[in-house]
Order: sequence, then C-alpha cells, then structure tokens
Amino acid sequence: MYFSITNFLDHILKRNKIFLSIICVSMILGSDIASAQGNLLITPRRVVFENGKRSEELNLANIGKDTATYIISLIEIRMNDEGEFQKIIAPDSSQRFADKNLRIFPRSVTLAPNEAQTVKVQVSKAGELQPGEYRSHLYFRAVPRDPPLGDGKGKNDSTISVHIVPIFGISMPVIIRVGESTAKVSISNTSLKIQKDTVNSLKLTFNRSGNMSLYGDLSVDHISDDGKVTRVGIVRGLAIYSPNMKRNFHLALDNNAGVNYHHGKLHIVYSDQATKPIILTEDSLALK
Repeated sequence: MYFSITNFLDHILKRNKIFLSIICVSMILGSDIASAQGNLLITPRRVVFENGKRSEELNLANIGKDTATYIISLIEIRMNDEGEFQKIIAPDSSQRFADKNLRIFPRSVTLAPNEAQTVKVQVSKAGELQPGEYRSHLYFRAVPRDPPLGDGKGKNDSTISVHIVPIFGISMPVIIRVGESTAKVSISNTSLKIQKDTVNSLKLTFNRSGNMSLYGDLSVDHISDDGKVTRVGIVRGLAIYSPNMKRNFHLALDNNAGVNYHHGKLHIVYSDQATKPIILTEDSLALK
C-alpha cells in the first residue's frame, strides 16, 4: 500500500491522535512514536504481541530526497549489562527467539522521496508456544545505489580508487508474550557524580526478575530542602530485556535547571507507558 508523505502523516494523526509537532520531533529525536535513521522513518518503534494480538502494521516513510530500497530481515540481539547491543546466533540461557513464529510481508520495499508504505508483521503458530517471552529484531537495511555508468571514474588504470558507501540500518524489537508476566524491577547502587562546569551524571542499576522484559520511562526530579520540585532528567523508552537480571545506566542531568545538587534529594521513577502510567519502581537519593 503506497501513499504520499502528507497522507502518511494524516494517517498517523488519526491513528495515534497526536499532534503533528510531536511527529516532527520524533523524526529528529527518535522518540517512542517513531524510529528514524538515515532517511527512513518507521512507526511504531517496537511491536509487542500479547493478549491475543496476532498482527501489526508498520508504516515506513522515505523522508529523503532520493529513491531508496530497504531489505527487511530478522536478526537476533543480546543486550549486555551496560545496555549495549550485540548480534548473536544462539540464544543465551533462558532467552527465546521469536523468528520462527513471525511472518513479514513484504520483505523488500522501494520508496520514492516522500513516499510511504505499510509492512505487515504476523504471528504464526502462537498456540504451540510455551508461556514466556520470545524476542527477535526486525532489521531494515538500506540497499546502496549502483553508481551510474560512465561517471568518469577509474579511467586511469595506473591508480586505485576506493569508493566507500555508507549503509544505513535500523532495528526494532518484535516481542511475543505468552501467559502472565511476573516481571519486577528495583533500583540500586544509586550515586551522583558532580563535576564543575560539566554535566552531572546519575548512575544507577536496574534489577530485573521474572519471566519477561520491562519497558518504560525514567524520570528524575530534584526536590529542594524547601520542597520545590524540578525535573532534571528524563529518558523515554528504556528497555531491560530478559534474560538479563540487571542493567547499569548513566543519565546526564540538567545543569541549567537552576538547582543545587549539593542539597535536597533526587526522586527517581521508572514507569510504564500506559495511558495512565504505573510506577514500576522508584528510589530516592539524598544529596549532601
């Protein structure tokens, strides 16, 4: 299904009931609404199949100036304790891949400038799955354009020319959840590194337990000695993937918020992204 970028944005507006300005920001920042890399914009940025859901449509849009082709495949990724991603072939202990139970159509998309298309992802044989979480990652790889013939390069046989073409790619998780989630999380090892004339850094560790991953928003408020609350940090779309039991995280705090990081306390909240967010865990750090 092809449609113009204008119709694409109208479609997103009606479907998600959000403002156009938020969509424009998501193109630049890669918020929870959309993922973008190179000239490819994708909504939504993650797919979760649960509670009987069996299919999802992804909206792909070319926001560049040239026609582009993208190959869609499934890859397997591990997240380490520092939140870094590593491509793997075999699953870790207690990790389950979702690739054998996913269907994607089409697997290749060519988009002209300002053109968009939908890609459908379906779950198959879900009734055969044991309770738990299954995860793989969709990978959208840009196909390099062939250089035009007769461009004048390489005429001198006595020289060697190397032409490097960057290949852009973007991945997104696809998760199948079977049964009830027993996932829980807590925060520990919280500390603040205060640096003069540079960014103050909050360090903490998420401790995950249970059978499934967690995904939510992290917010940090400074509460002064007289009770004034100031938002000094926020991260949206923070994942703690199973089977990891912990994730170490560093957050740069706002130095321009006009707060004194030597007094008061920091209130740290990790919550899900429901319409009415539910606090998954919270912690406080007294400042001296």
